Amino acid sequence: MGILLKLLTFPVSAPLDGVLWIANTVKEQAEAEYYDEGSVRGRLLELELKLDLGEITEDEYQAAEDELVERLTEIRERRAAEQGS
Repeated sequence: MGILLKLLTFPVSAPLDGVLWIANTVKEQAEAEYYDEGSVRGRLLELELKLDLGEITEDEYQAAEDELVERLTEIRERRAAEQGS
C-alpha cells in the first residue's frame, strides 16, 4: 500500500519535497553567512576605515560596532554550544 500511495501522491508530493529542500538549503546558506566570524570581523575593519576617513561619525561607528560585537558574541556562543553538544 505504501508504494501505491507514493505513486498516487507523486504529482503533489514531489514538487512539495523540492520546495522544502530549496527552503532548507536557503536557510542553511543564510545561517552560514550570518554566523561567519570572518565576515563580521571584515565589517568591523571596514567600519573602522570609514571612521578614519570621516565617512561616518563617532556615534554611527559606536552603534554599528556594538551591533557587530554582539553578533561576534552570538557566533562564539553558538560555536561553543555546538561543540558542547
